[in-house]
Amino acid sequence: MGEFLKKLSEQFRMLWGRWTLIQKLILGGIVAVSVIAIVVMVSVSSGPGMIPVIDTPVVNEEQRAAIVTRINAEGVKTQVSASGVVYVQDEATARRMRTILIREDLVPRGTDPWALFDRDRWTITDFERNVNLRRAITTMVTDHIRSLSEIDDANVVIEMPERTLFTSDQNPVTASVIIMPRPGSDITTDRKKIEGIQKLLMFAVEGLKPENIVITDQNGIVLNDFAGMAEIDRLARIEKEIKIVRDTEAKYRADILRALQVNFSSDRVRDLNIKIDMDMSKKAVESQKITPIILKERTPGLSYDDSERTPSLTLSETTSTTTWKGTGFNPEGPAGVEGQTPPAYRDMSNLYGEVTQQTRTHNEEFNREEITEERSPTIDRISVSVNIDGTWARKRDEKGKVVYLPDGRVEREYTPVSPEELAKTQALIEGAVGFNAARGDIVRVQNIQIDRSAQFAAEDAALIRQRQIQMTIIASLIGLALLMIGFVLFQIIRRTQEAARRRREEELARQHQLMREEALLRAESEGQQVAMSVEEQARMELQEKAINLAKEHPADVAQLIRTWIMED
Repeated sequence: MGEFLKKLSEQFRMLWGRWTLIQKLILGGIVAVSVIAIVVMVSVSSGPGMIPVIDTPVVNEEQRAAIVTRINAEGVKTQVSASGVVYVQDEATARRMRTILIREDLVPRGTDPWALFDRDRWTITDFERNVNLRRAITTMVTDHIRSLSEIDDANVVIEMPERTLFTSDQNPVTASVIIMPRPGSDITTDRKKIEGIQKLLMFAVEGLKPENIVITDQNGIVLNDFAGMAEIDRLARIEKEIKIVRDTEAKYRADILRALQVNFSSDRVRDLNIKIDMDMSKKAVESQKITPIILKERTPGLSYDDSERTPSLTLSETTSTTTWKGTGFNPEGPAGVEGQTPPAYRDMSNLYGEVTQQTRTHNEEFNREEITEERSPTIDRISVSVNIDGTWARKRDEKGKVVYLPDGRVEREYTPVSPEELAKTQALIEGAVGFNAARGDIVRVQNIQIDRSAQFAAEDAALIRQRQIQMTIIASLIGLALLMIGFVLFQIIRRTQEAARRRREEELARQHQLMREEALLRAESEGQQVAMSVEEQARMELQEKAINLAKEHPADVAQLIRTWIMED
């Protein structure tokens, strides 16, 4: 085997060496396409198949669209076949979607219930067939309930008695379910979710009625006792009604506060109380409205209304007139029998009379509008109370300076809100809440002074600190100015003393120089040879240079002398 592979590899290398570049590229392309095709086939064949949510096709497009929309709302992708069957990705998702569709009554009417639990069972006897059928139904219902996201586990028992000849002797189908909710789930108190489980059981088991279904939790508490949950529903409804009232009050309060704080600032408008009484009962109101009949519509573009209207139209009219003149006719009985006419009318039978009678029947047709509406909820009354504070200003004297009290506090003046502004504000609030005096609405806008003692105390303390800081800064500046003036005076005095000392030294040096020159002159005049040391000669030369430099640059010489003095 090894020799065969070795020869095969040598032959392949020989052929590979003989092939041109184009042949090598063609072979590489064929190998790459083959690998890609194999990978695609493997991935397609290993991919999960689509599972039908309802095995029977949904022919009605509206019902199919509603089912697809509800499944997509759960974040599940769907696929609809040409026949109308809705598919999802896997069996677990299909069971969960079936539960949701049953709970929300989205399964089309007329759909075979057993199509939701499609399981082919092969049996030999009728007894085994019935046992397997009940087992399949129980298993599928249990899987459906367990697939709910809020249930950890479920135990389902379905009892389907044997059919009898007479319906009166037939025992009912019963079902008992024990559910274990997940931690934090509200399924035990949510009536809609329990009804969904109950509907799933009724739809899955033929002949199962609501009164024969018992759903309990792991503690044995019956969850589908909806008659006993009436009180819970009532409390939940009351809670929702209170929330609606609070949300409405909060909205009105925010709108009114926003409008008032723009005009008066948020510091002046702090207190706003609003109370809304709402009627949460559902009312059906039927009314009839009679409107005029329009004979001619209004001409478009005209500035006035040229339409023609009439309150009614005449459908028919009948008029009849009856006139009678002469004596009255008093019928008697048969011959020899006295009539039954009362004596009072019998005496008036021979009198002459005249009667005229007119009858008119007039039928009119009106334009009627039948109005039927439901009102829930409605606002019975709105009560609003607002307090607006006035304005405070610091009192100033004639020169415009702030007036302070003896204890250092600022004296302030209060200006209340004028009645005109209060009236305008009340009108603004009435328009914002839809004021209706007929239903007893109340709007009160008042000016009540707000206690600002703490605010004014903080402001006064800040002003006192500011004044103290200002006085400290002024005193520091004055002290600094005095210090600078003393320093300048000290420098002036020191420089004056220094200049006087420098003049004395210069004068003394000049006198010494004159004395030396005089001595030299006397010595020369006497013909004596004066011997000067090297130091004296150097000093003489330095003095001559200093004198010449002083004449040319007096400022530099003064600075040089000052340096010498400081070094000494």
